Amino acid sequence: MTVLPLTEQAPAPNPQRPRPAVKRLLQGDGANLIAFTFAPGQNLPDHTAAHPIIVQCVSGTLDFSSGGDTERLRPGTVIHLREGVMHRVDCPADAAEEASVLLLTMLTGERHQG
Repeated sequence: MTVLPLTEQAPAPNPQRPRPAVKRLLQGDGANLIAFTFAPGQNLPDHTAAHPIIVQCVSGTLDFSSGGDTERLRPGTVIHLREGVMHRVDCPADAAEEASVLLLTMLTGERHQG
């Protein structure tokens, strides 16, 4: 069993940069967990993932866009996306929170020794 205190381990945002702070929290069997902490106005521009992903808003407000659709993410919102699908994540410039945390679960299917 692996227990992660996500709110304690998420990286601190750096509002001076255009991109969110990022930290891999777990490289485990079948999945990698990666935390992104956005300051208002920061974004992850259009990109794809090599594996299926699940993204979850842990705190704050984020906009997740794919295929011409945008979904407003608030805590508890979860999105699943197949591999190779173009998407982006934006933290609204007028977000009320100082930081918004996104948890990315990359479904790698890999097995690790240990």
